[in-house]
Amino acid sequence: MAFGRSDRRRVPAEEPVALKMLVAGGFGVGKTTLVGAVSEIRPLRTEESLTEAGRPVDDLAGVEGKSTTTVAMDFGRITLRDDLVLYLFGTPGQDRFWFLWDELAQGALGAVVLADTRRLEDCFAAVDYFERRGISFAIAVNCFDGAQMHPVETVRDALDLDPHVPLLMCDARDRESVKEVLIAVVTHAMERSTATTAPAAS
Repeated sequence: MAFGRSDRRRVPAEEPVALKMLVAGGFGVGKTTLVGAVSEIRPLRTEESLTEAGRPVDDLAGVEGKSTTTVAMDFGRITLRDDLVLYLFGTPGQDRFWFLWDELAQGALGAVVLADTRRLEDCFAAVDYFERRGISFAIAVNCFDGAQMHPVETVRDALDLDPHVPLLMCDARDRESVKEVLIAVVTHAMERSTATTAPAAS
């Protein structure tokens, strides 16, 4: 049996847009947990055990049960839509590893700054870093079990955030909660990019 040629032309599937996103914040705030909760691949982790030698410089107040720390980065991937993939890079939280931030930040669309209301000051440095470099970011308050809950506006005032910066409550262990945060960052970054490139009214 002969088959005639189909008139349908195969349209090659478009490659999804890949965007780079940072996950930053203080020591023990849940960055590794967040990346692991949402990544659709097995996340790459560069964790090492905490040692007695690091005790003088690792502030464990509020995270006394923590036994490991990220010494380079965490890496994961999530597909938000068929045409949009995020590559997540979790930054190290301790001061002595901040020299890695500049390299990790290259080409990043935006960032999630994780905050813990028990140690809110630990995220100040990350907020300052992204503000000074003009990188879009959102604050995600990680709601730890047993931690006191504060109204969003109270946290915003404590961090002295600009009104346009998104601030969300989240559970870094919950995939859907983390996805909402990532979508907020992407949306915020796109809106800022559009506003920056829009022609000025004559």
